[in-house]
Amino acid sequence: MTGYLTTHVLDTARGTPAEGITILLYRVSGSSRDKIAESMTNADGRTDAPILAAEQFRTGTYELVFQTGDYLRATGQAEGDTLFLDQVPIRFGMSDPDAHYHVPLLLSPFGYSTYRGS
Repeated sequence: MTGYLTTHVLDTARGTPAEGITILLYRVSGSSRDKIAESMTNADGRTDAPILAAEQFRTGTYELVFQTGDYLRATGQAEGDTLFLDQVPIRFGMSDPDAHYHVPLLLSPFGYSTYRGS
């Protein structure tokens, strides 16, 4: 298999990459999920390496959990203990063992979107 997974986060409210967001990656099987990776976004809003490299890649269902709360607080876009978007989970499937999957997050304090990128 030569597939791999990348991601990045863009702050659409500020029009900048979102630096310093912790991202957790889980492999999902039925009702259970196992954490297999953890990374943080750099100044470009990306992780320094694929969050799931080719040598670890397996087809299946995965979940990225973006820990957005600390970032939103640090940038002055949210405050308090209870945030509208403290964490953003995205569950998705990867079925092609040779594909590059790219799952970006477009973030604002009160909304987000994602898509399969390239």
